[in-house]
Amino acid sequence: MEIRPGNPASPAEPFRRALSHRGELLEKAARACAGVIGTACTYTPFELVHACGFVPIRLWERPGVVEKAYGLVPGFVCPFMRRCLEEALAGGFRFLSGIVQAYTCDVSCGVVNVWKNNFPLQLCRSLALPYNDGARSRSFLRSELMGLVDDLVAIGGTFSEDSLRRSVDLYGRIRSTLASVLDRLGRTGALGAAETLTLVQAFFVTPPETYLDMLVRLEDELPCGAPPDESRVPVIVSGSVLEDGAVLDLVEESGMRVVFLDLCTGMRALVPAAGAGEDPLESVVDRIMNRTACPSRSLPGQRARDLVLQAESYGARGVIFLFQKFCTPHLADLPVVMAALKDAGVPCMLVEIDGNGIEGQVLTRLETFATIAGAA
Repeated sequence: MEIRPGNPASPAEPFRRALSHRGELLEKAARACAGVIGTACTYTPFELVHACGFVPIRLWERPGVVEKAYGLVPGFVCPFMRRCLEEALAGGFRFLSGIVQAYTCDVSCGVVNVWKNNFPLQLCRSLALPYNDGARSRSFLRSELMGLVDDLVAIGGTFSEDSLRRSVDLYGRIRSTLASVLDRLGRTGALGAAETLTLVQAFFVTPPETYLDMLVRLEDELPCGAPPDESRVPVIVSGSVLEDGAVLDLVEESGMRVVFLDLCTGMRALVPAAGAGEDPLESVVDRIMNRTACPSRSLPGQRARDLVLQAESYGARGVIFLFQKFCTPHLADLPVVMAALKDAGVPCMLVEIDGNGIEGQVLTRLETFATIAGAA
């Protein structure tokens, strides 16, 4: 993700600074705890990793031209995963103790083996997730999570039920507060969409205790009940990983207002804030099984129903899909989801991201779509 200059007066500025200095901050954090564990997907349970004494983070991509990573993975691997490898090959993740990747797509889990074979990490592990909910599925997932705990303890972590309870409470508070802030921003437009994305990006790369303090201060600074700009067409942005907010700037330049970020790096990572259960591990299992529908873990019909309901709730008059190129789970769902939105009278469009910037004609397409959605 390329960090662009910010506005010092913006409430999002502390989060932008955290992103700008994340490497050095995480190197410092790694020296103060058991280590830093990376993941490419938010299905990896951050609270469980944190309870073992590690700082969990989501990997980020390296901006610019991909060169070295093409020697490790084929060209059809999604741009985000390639660029994360490029960042690693450039020494950007030298503070990592390990990689833990929840099995959400074949590419992301296949790349775990690339990390294992090319970087001196203490742990490279895939985390299997059941597709269907039920007693046996939950028992399997609980066993899988305890296996992860054993692996983290083996590389220097410590674990107890009390530490997991504290981590569950901490991340539950972060997610609920951040979801509330994003909801306010979406309904009032108090911050631009790119600045809003910055808030979420900082969550993934900042030690949670530090991030919660930043978030609480932000919540106190945000204006209450500011009226939205009714001249702009309200839309939902839905898709996979979005690292660079430049495309969101284009959406706003074309006359639209982003009211909801249904992204892997947006609201989808935050709901529910926590799960229920008789013990903290059961609550982690429950949260994973009840996550907001993601194309990698749910049927297309569920995604379609969720987006139609979100459009109704936020008064969105269109949906813009932003997908990483070659993102098979999202692309496979698209025909069903677009058909459901069309039946509900909600127009939609697709923009694919290949990591080399946004093509010039995208702005023209967005301006045309703004006209169509505004008339819907």
